[in-house]
Amino acid sequence: MILIALSANLPSRYGEPPETFKHVLKALEVRDIYFVRGSSLWLTSPVPYPDQPWYHNGVMEVHTDLPARDLLDVLKDIEKQTGRESAFRNASRVLDLDILTYHDEHIEEDDLIVPHPRMHERAFVLEPLREMVPHWQHPVLGQHIDDLMPTIPEDQKAKKLDIKIADLYETDAHALKA
Repeated sequence: MILIALSANLPSRYGEPPETFKHVLKALEVRDIYFVRGSSLWLTSPVPYPDQPWYHNGVMEVHTDLPARDLLDVLKDIEKQTGRESAFRNASRVLDLDILTYHDEHIEEDDLIVPHPRMHERAFVLEPLREMVPHWQHPVLGQHIDDLMPTIPEDQKAKKLDIKIADLYETDAHALKA
């Protein structure tokens, strides 16, 4: 299973975060990365800087034949196309796309660590992941998601929105190839 986290707390050139995520789904498909299923969108408190706007977050499963390195390159390219600029680590952003898991592979390279090294510490990942895959188990830690949830600090708030990633998915993405 390939899991990708989506996150944004600023509008992009495509609009507010849900519109940005809609663009992401189209941009992935034209690069042969196909949406399989997704969580709802969650509004979450900013970590670690509480003075930022709250984030829209979600998790989705995708299918692709691309190796993890190539998938990361595509994700970074899509971030750049949306106008992402980072003044510093964990700064507010128009889009953040992270590979959470890439099947059962363990990858440790300079800029690619899979499974994502902090995913088990973040409500903005675990809440949507638990919604989508309630029986998920961390591939390295071996812990069930329900065992990880109580370890999340109380200041990490998450509220499920009435928008599902699947609701943003449009099947006309092939028109972008033209």
